[in-house]
Amino acid sequence: MFRGKNYKDSAKLFDRQVQYDPQEAFDLVVKTSKAKFDETVELHVKLGVDGRHADQQVRGAIVLPNGTGKVNRVLVFCKEERVEEAKEAGADYAGGMDLVEKIQKENWFEFDTVIATPDMMGTVGRLGKVLGPKGLMPSPKAGTVTPNVKQAIGEAKAGKIEYRLDKQNIIHCPIGKVSFGADKLCENYNTLITAIVKAKPASAKGQYIRSCVTASTMGPGIKISTLKAM
Repeated sequence: MFRGKNYKDSAKLFDRQVQYDPQEAFDLVVKTSKAKFDETVELHVKLGVDGRHADQQVRGAIVLPNGTGKVNRVLVFCKEERVEEAKEAGADYAGGMDLVEKIQKENWFEFDTVIATPDMMGTVGRLGKVLGPKGLMPSPKAGTVTPNVKQAIGEAKAGKIEYRLDKQNIIHCPIGKVSFGADKLCENYNTLITAIVKAKPASAKGQYIRSCVTASTMGPGIKISTLKAM
């Protein structure tokens, strides 16, 4: 794989074999960021579970103390009488069948979070095949299927993120921007990793957190000690 000069220069600043404690790791993420834009910092956590089994699924949602640094565009599916309430609470888009058809016919995805009231899930279910693969399908577990639209919108705008396993049993999550600095990134990391540890399935055997890596958008991956993550 071709790597640019900035990436190679950044990779020289740390030892790829070493697992760093979180504060050191995020110091290095900030130092190795060379892009001309404010890079997103992501966390990749490989778990010792088998997500193919329902009792080993790891999924949830949390509000990061320092947010994600990203403008979160929120779409709310609700009945017509609640559209105004949703928009006043901060929703960028709110509606029912009109928005379902817009997504189906126009392939429209100018939103980052989808919230639905329970009475709309019959309608929203039609979008499962298009919203699901993008990680946008509302779910009660993530707090995005709820009658309390105002609270859900507030949490989404404040930096609520959803974490879930991919097919390789890895969780990928944004935890902020390089401009946050190491301390705020570390706070967000601690909140997320604590939630993942608390979500450990009872049926999980052996080492739960297998590896933990952080990286900025254009930067190299930096390993975080899994002992300290626990």
